Amino acid sequence: MTDKFLITGGKPLSGEITVSGYKNSAGAILAGVLLSEQPSIIDNLPLVSDVLNQIEILKKMGAEIEWLDKNKIKINPVNIHPQKIPVDLFEKMRVSVLLMGPLLARFKKIKVPSPGGDKIGLRPITTHIEAFKKLGVKIKREDGFYILEAPEKTQGTRVVLKEFSVTATENIMMLAALANGKTIIEIAAAEPQVQDLGNLLKKMGVEIKGVGTHTIEIIGKPKLSGTEFSICPDPLEAGTFMIALAITHGQGKIKKVNPNHLSFFLEKMRDIGVNFKVQGDEIHVFQTQEFKPTRIQALPYPGFPTDLQPQTSVLLTQAQGKSLIHEPLYENRFNHLHELRKMGADIEITDPHRALIFGKTKLIANRIKAPDIRAGATLIIAGLIAEGKTLIGDISQIERGYENIDQKLRKLGAQIERV
Repeated sequence: MTDKFLITGGKPLSGEITVSGYKNSAGAILAGVLLSEQPSIIDNLPLVSDVLNQIEILKKMGAEIEWLDKNKIKINPVNIHPQKIPVDLFEKMRVSVLLMGPLLARFKKIKVPSPGGDKIGLRPITTHIEAFKKLGVKIKREDGFYILEAPEKTQGTRVVLKEFSVTATENIMMLAALANGKTIIEIAAAEPQVQDLGNLLKKMGVEIKGVGTHTIEIIGKPKLSGTEFSICPDPLEAGTFMIALAITHGQGKIKKVNPNHLSFFLEKMRDIGVNFKVQGDEIHVFQTQEFKPTRIQALPYPGFPTDLQPQTSVLLTQAQGKSLIHEPLYENRFNHLHELRKMGADIEITDPHRALIFGKTKLIANRIKAPDIRAGATLIIAGLIAEGKTLIGDISQIERGYENIDQKLRKLGAQIERV
């Protein structure tokens, strides 16, 4: 039997929580340190299953891992062997795709299975493949595996990505880090995890400009050094807890936040009427009684984050009037809306990318399932305001991206237990 969350709704949250390190950033950083043969120390690691599984992949490949503290590890990647990639773990996780760039840069020829991940829509790695080819990488498919071979001396060049793909941007950054000359990446993603990876590569000795913009310039080096690096706070966790406090008419403090990573999201929260203020690296949420409808369109950073769209949609069930959610990025990103309808939400899904939410509606507890990380967090938030006891299954999905979410919610006074 797998664990479930049992939530008794109707209680305002209050208190303070500290945001963990960013899972998506950890994925890039754990891949980036493989570019050096020297040890690196990574701090502020979130202890979520996706990150722990990635560390396990590195161990199976031969990396020496030493835990220095609860969220801090030392990685010595000198003896890693790409042929030892554990197929089962690699296929389970989308973040595995990030191992392609650094392993190609160091070993020139690798064989990897297709990476897995959330079932939120088609996420082919075509953009990665086409970008690798521009840097001279030869690629073929064989028995469900990708075989990639980079030139002995990869030459920097201009790479125009087909879309604002975060992981493709990161992969090309890592391959370019050990290439000869200058690589220019255009239509680059600018998300916080890309910025974190850029800062890591700088500390390892790479010359890099434009990180956080849509054009990145990298001058590769023949060898990189190990370094010490602390992962940025998780903007998605901060946003999730902000909505949880607001929707329960609660108040509290969210600590260790980088508000610059949430600029657009915070403006939308103001539009909806959430009562808050930002002070340094803290968000103070005050009691809010009424919410206003709005229009949300998920866009690449610095636009509204697709990974905070589901949580915001549950907030809009409590707004007076009609709201529109437009999710152009993924065609299965509305799985949570079907579960919210089971709880009484008045939602019309007009097509795979648009939904109308009519509020204010009272939510009633039900038995529901977490289809993916962010949808699962959304259903927890719904359970916090629903009348009765909500039972959420498949919570292993949620724990792929949120560290101790039930403990943090209990600290804020939520009635949530693991059963």
